[in-house]
Amino acid sequence: TTNLMDNFSIFFGHISSDSFYPVLQRAIQVGNAFEGWTGHEEDAVYRFLVPMTPPPGHSFHLELANAMWRPGRDFCVRVELECICTREQQGENMLCFLHHPEEELRRSNQDPSLLRTLCTDSYLDVEKTGRWFYQVVRAVWPALPQSHNWHLVPLPSTRSCQFKVTNGRESLRIEMMFGVQRGDSDVFVTSQSRELYSPSTRWTETFAVAEMKFFRHIARQAPPESLHLKCLQFFTCLRQGLGFSSCTMKTIVMHLLNILPVSKWQRRHFLTRILDISRSLRYSLERKHLDHFIVGNQRLPEEIILPEDVQMADTLNLFHHMETDPAACSQMMHQYQDL
Repeated sequence: TTNLMDNFSIFFGHISSDSFYPVLQRAIQVGNAFEGWTGHEEDAVYRFLVPMTPPPGHSFHLELANAMWRPGRDFCVRVELECICTREQQGENMLCFLHHPEEELRRSNQDPSLLRTLCTDSYLDVEKTGRWFYQVVRAVWPALPQSHNWHLVPLPSTRSCQFKVTNGRESLRIEMMFGVQRGDSDVFVTSQSRELYSPSTRWTETFAVAEMKFFRHIARQAPPESLHLKCLQFFTCLRQGLGFSSCTMKTIVMHLLNILPVSKWQRRHFLTRILDISRSLRYSLERKHLDHFIVGNQRLPEEIILPEDVQMADTLNLFHHMETDPAACSQMMHQYQDL
């Protein structure tokens, strides 16, 4: 999958270098399949985040759509035209959208601006971008070396690009999300949404890249026989059928990894660490409080770069709903006993 995405990225660069569509950058591996703790290998989805930057003559501006702090805040990506008269004067084959009349732009056969293709009311539209992204993937596929031995099977999705590649013996499921980086940080707004009916101009904040960098930071320090991922994988399989999300278990393990030395995750510590995870879950349920691992965490490795509002925010309680819902709290405690 990594080689496949590297090849895709090369062709993405060729396609977007001479157009007014978003410029597609090199894909970033995110999610449990690349972090190393997939519950069942046959269910693995290999997820990639493809950053997008504005084409010439355009700029992206992120606007917060809802002020309330919660995991996965929504943003809108406002697209503005910028003057490119200087590039035009230097002989580049493009006219400035700002300073040439519509009629002249049409006569020049120049492609329309991004505002006219993938935007709704000056905001980048997730669903329009998704349809364009699918077209790009399908157009590029025959040129890739993998196409000689593998078959591409598109899967339905409106907010990402999902497909299977199969060679008759193996089948791999791949999802490509597209997103816009928040400054130079490891936080992006992406096409994926946690809500079923999210407006098509809403882009959801994700910390997937920051979390991936945290696991890589741990992997560089951990001894070869470290079982920290096995512990997480163990609980990921165990919690199925119960009310605990993989995000909850992942958050608890990341907090413990940030506290305990990596030398304490060796094979001889396996049972102790399993008990630590279980006790941390119980303690969080009793307190009705589990801190988000990224938001407001002052103990992250220096290599993880966060926007100032994320870094300086108050800690975010992932169990806040239990404070006002005694029935949900009681149910979670019963499910913990089953676990």
